[in-house]
Amino acid sequence: MIKLHDKIFKPYLKEEQILQAIEKMATEIAKDYKDETPLFVGVLNGAFMFVSDFLKAYPYPCEVSFVRLSSYQGLTSTGIVETLLDVPEEIEGKSVIILEDVVDTGRTLKQLVHLFSQTNVKEFKIATLFYKSDMYNGEYAIDYVGLEIPNNFIVGYGLDYNEQGRNLREVYQLNQADMINLVLFGKPGAGKGTQAEVLKEKYNLKHISTGDVFRYNIKNGTELGKLAKSYIDKGELVPDEVTIDMLKDEVEKNPEAAGFIFDGFPRTDTQAEALDNFLESKDMKINATIALEAEDDVLVARLLERGKSSGRSDDQDESKIRNRFDEYNQKTAPLKAFYKKQGKFHSVNGIGEIKEVTERLCAIIDKL
Repeated sequence: MIKLHDKIFKPYLKEEQILQAIEKMATEIAKDYKDETPLFVGVLNGAFMFVSDFLKAYPYPCEVSFVRLSSYQGLTSTGIVETLLDVPEEIEGKSVIILEDVVDTGRTLKQLVHLFSQTNVKEFKIATLFYKSDMYNGEYAIDYVGLEIPNNFIVGYGLDYNEQGRNLREVYQLNQADMINLVLFGKPGAGKGTQAEVLKEKYNLKHISTGDVFRYNIKNGTELGKLAKSYIDKGELVPDEVTIDMLKDEVEKNPEAAGFIFDGFPRTDTQAEALDNFLESKDMKINATIALEAEDDVLVARLLERGKSSGRSDDQDESKIRNRFDEYNQKTAPLKAFYKKQGKFHSVNGIGEIKEVTERLCAIIDKL
């Protein structure tokens, strides 16, 4: 085990495995380009070790250059790929092989294709040392692959966590043994959203609100968003498989998270089972479900007060509020039984100062 900043990483790939994969790639590419002099273009910063060892293994004449792209600030991708070092000059008519350290979402790859499609190269192909096929959108062909790996956050051999770990000779993956995954329940007005914000900061968790995820996908016109909207427009319920696919995307986009808070999902036994199955496929699990409990009269008063400033009509009518409570009780009662069978259901008093309620929640989480 090693520690970088605040995270623990465990051994994943030995140096010999990496070098064997590179030797295999070099042999495959050499077979295709033995009669010409290809230009290998490494993608900085992550690919510097890979490029060095690849060139040592490549047996024929070749040229080398670099581009530098970035879509990360700290732990997470900004979603915007910035070109920091442009394509080399005088590449017209050459065969270009791009050497990537890792292909996951495909954002950087899309920018690379865009850069080279504006040049007059003879052809260009993509070679990646590590390939996360579960994450990749499949928009462009990956011509040469060293090692196909699952979507785990990795460091070493050029890859970093907050700029540390690039110099490691082997590859390590984030140790998820201490990962905390929570399902947070609570009637409207119980403070679920407020507490989720506090907990995600304290424990480095990713808060996944089903409502927020739906709005994001529909607003941005993703394939899942379009599919969900097609059901909504017809007045039909969005199928469980569409919802769980959206949640899968959120989990897979955040491999560096120390865990997740699921808010608004699951709502049925079937959804709870689907969530368990998905997390199990990622070597993860729900650690606890926590319900913020409060008397209905207290919550009604709280929501009516909130309604004076929120503008929400459903916070201004007591009968609508109590109908929402009834719906919550009907939906969550089976889920309480589901998680009680697993020994994972906890109830917390949701009335009091924000700090007091947080302390009650943390008392449970710290024992997990």
